[in-house]
Amino acid sequence: MNFTEILHGTLSPDQNIRVQATNALDSVEKDNFPQYVTALIGELVNEGNNTSVRMAAGIALKNTLTAREDKRKEEYMMRWLQVDPSVRNQIKQGVLGTLATSDSQASRAAAQTIAAIAAIELPQNQWPDAINTLLTNVNTQNEHLKKASLQAIGYICESIDPEILASQSNTILTAVVQGANASETNQEVRHAAITALYNSLEFVRENFEREGERNVIMQTICEATQSPSVAVQVTAFECLVRIMQLYYDKMQFYMEKALYGLTILGMKHEEEKIALQAIEFWSTVCDEEIELALDEAEAEESGQPIEVRSHRFALTALPQILPTLLWLLTKQDEDADEDEWNISMAAATCLSLLAQTVEDAIVPQVIPFVEQNIRNPDWHFREAAVMAFGSILEGPQATVLAPLVSQALPVLIEMLKDESVHVKDTAAWTLGRVCELLIECIQLDVHLHNLLSALVEGLKDNQRIVSNCCWAIMNLTEQLGGADADTYPLSQYFEGIVATLMQITESNVNENNSRVSAYEAMATLCSTGAKDTHPTIGKLAVAIIERLEFTIKNQSQVLNMDDRLALLELQSHLLAVLTNAVRALGAEVSAFSDKLMTDLLEILTTAGHSSVVEDVFLTVGALITSLGPNFKRYFDSFSPFLNQALQNYQEIQLCSISVGMIGDICRGFGPDVKQYCDAFMQILLKNLESAELSRDVKPPILSCFGDIAMAIGGEFHKYLEYVLPALASACTVSANMQPTDFDTIDYNNQLRSGIFEAYVGIIQGLKSSNQCDAISPHVQPLFEFLRIIFMDSNRTEDVTRPMIGLVGDLADAFPQGQIKEQLQADWVNSLIKEGRQSPRGSTMRMLARYAREKVKAATSA
Repeated sequence: MNFTEILHGTLSPDQNIRVQATNALDSVEKDNFPQYVTALIGELVNEGNNTSVRMAAGIALKNTLTAREDKRKEEYMMRWLQVDPSVRNQIKQGVLGTLATSDSQASRAAAQTIAAIAAIELPQNQWPDAINTLLTNVNTQNEHLKKASLQAIGYICESIDPEILASQSNTILTAVVQGANASETNQEVRHAAITALYNSLEFVRENFEREGERNVIMQTICEATQSPSVAVQVTAFECLVRIMQLYYDKMQFYMEKALYGLTILGMKHEEEKIALQAIEFWSTVCDEEIELALDEAEAEESGQPIEVRSHRFALTALPQILPTLLWLLTKQDEDADEDEWNISMAAATCLSLLAQTVEDAIVPQVIPFVEQNIRNPDWHFREAAVMAFGSILEGPQATVLAPLVSQALPVLIEMLKDESVHVKDTAAWTLGRVCELLIECIQLDVHLHNLLSALVEGLKDNQRIVSNCCWAIMNLTEQLGGADADTYPLSQYFEGIVATLMQITESNVNENNSRVSAYEAMATLCSTGAKDTHPTIGKLAVAIIERLEFTIKNQSQVLNMDDRLALLELQSHLLAVLTNAVRALGAEVSAFSDKLMTDLLEILTTAGHSSVVEDVFLTVGALITSLGPNFKRYFDSFSPFLNQALQNYQEIQLCSISVGMIGDICRGFGPDVKQYCDAFMQILLKNLESAELSRDVKPPILSCFGDIAMAIGGEFHKYLEYVLPALASACTVSANMQPTDFDTIDYNNQLRSGIFEAYVGIIQGLKSSNQCDAISPHVQPLFEFLRIIFMDSNRTEDVTRPMIGLVGDLADAFPQGQIKEQLQADWVNSLIKEGRQSPRGSTMRMLARYAREKVKAATSA
């Protein structure tokens, strides 16, 4: 087999040849992996091969060692480690040798492969001389070898756990700093070194703690921002961004000595890539200081010491940064793609973050720019003025902004008719921000009619501004809406808005996501509209059902994959509107529910594993809630799809939705659900025990037990022998789970919430038939678990709320002093007191009042 020809084939412009070549490589990889990697290294090291073949061989070799998916990555690791050590050594020597080649693409591929092997072997304490070999190469006179070795070090630092390299951090840091400093005249080598330094920043934390070493690192990076090479400058600024994220608390000295000036000069650089990174530096400063402000507020509220204080870099630099950012706002490119990140967009984002950081201080410095340019004959300055105003609406106090916004509203509304599409688009966005953040500034009797008229006209304008007009309408209806109210300020405009949105969606054009935005706006209007809009929502639902039926009839004729995906996406948008319409209309959906359910079942029959199935389930869930017991006439037809989804472990989101749907069914059917409960419980208990099912689905399953118990009351008694041990096991797992990271903490809180919701439902269900004695043996361990969770600082409000309710239910279930001792524990009183300190009218406060009354009654017996 001629590997050279096959690798050539993988690069062919002819798709058939590419497929044949790729299949040939896959076949050899599968049949004889050692032979495959040996052949690839032979092609990579062969100086006689052209660049494309060597690069293809290197990439193919690297791809046999690493993958994005964790499971496949693990498989590749095991496969490599099972290869004969002599073969592995041959591969490693080959890629190390290729670093010296003058073929830069081949050497880069070799560097990537070295990093992939290192990521597998170094954690296994294998290939101990890998880093030392590369560091030795860095001191060579061969520029190609030096550059490629630095690239390899960079790739290793990027891909491997920092702790594994911590013992070699000093030597790695010395080498990359040496390659990155100003004395290195080869800018390609310097770029490789500064990139490696960027990738090593996280694991050189101990070095950064030492002032002398930190000074050397910072000096090297700051000097690199002045390199004659654009690539070196860009990466140097990237380093500064990353350092600000990792070591904010160490930056005060360097900000005062160099970084203020360097970054502001960088923002003004004529090379866009450099300017973008310099802007990103200040966006990162703002991000950090926003987080620190939140941390400081939480620490003061809880009486805890503040670990890291904000140095207020953004406020200090405001007089220098702001004029630069405002100037950069005027650097729009009329022909730029809307999704393309550019200078003016970066400046606007930074300005918005700056406003959130320095708050009121930004207003007097931005408003003069707005006033001077809002009527400028050059659209660049008009658009920049509107963008500046919109960008500072979050951060300063509403009392500071209110008079300015009220004054600006008529001007902004007028600018929706500007001759420039860019100005109109930004005006619509700014109005959307006003509707979202400062709704109180919109005087309904003064501004609302003109505002809505302008936004609806904007929906008929250029596709570019439709999305922001839709967004503004969505924010307006969310802020003014009241689904339970008889009427609301948008009622008289509701039908006209919906009619215009429907016209947009009739077009096949989705430029700038205009059609998607229109569907999203309709869905939001359905969910927020008052009762007097229900006739319009009903008509809209019928029209959307007709569109849904049209897609169903035509889907069999769609053969092209892109068209198929577009049709599924359209069905998802239609279903989103229908879901919200059904929720809003309640029992009124019976007028068209037969038709809708027929269509939904048809989609489920033909959709297979597409994501639209999840959307169908959400719509069915809304129907169950709205129809209640009247949904039972559809249940026999729907239940096979529900059972299939409940047992579909691969589709995690769908499985989770289907578990939640059982809760909807229980609440909708009430006691009549008991005829289905044996089947539900069998599947749920099996899912709970399954090692294949994602752990994220299991807390909702526990909560679902509570829903079933609430619905069927004493009938739940027969399931206790299976459910109570499962809950006890979940309590043990939760109590012993170590809070190693945010994901674990979040999952554990979800698990605890599910446990408590299950117990609440079970206790209330059993109490309705005086059967609570069945859980008496579990009460003491349950109180011990509650005490442990009460003491946990990671406990969230979503956990505390059902905890308080559960304590009240336990006190109510055993009122004759049976659990008096447990209820008199100090932590119980503290838990209830915590709930009573919640805001007036909150669910937590009401539950705390309920729990206090029940505990008082149970302990006074």
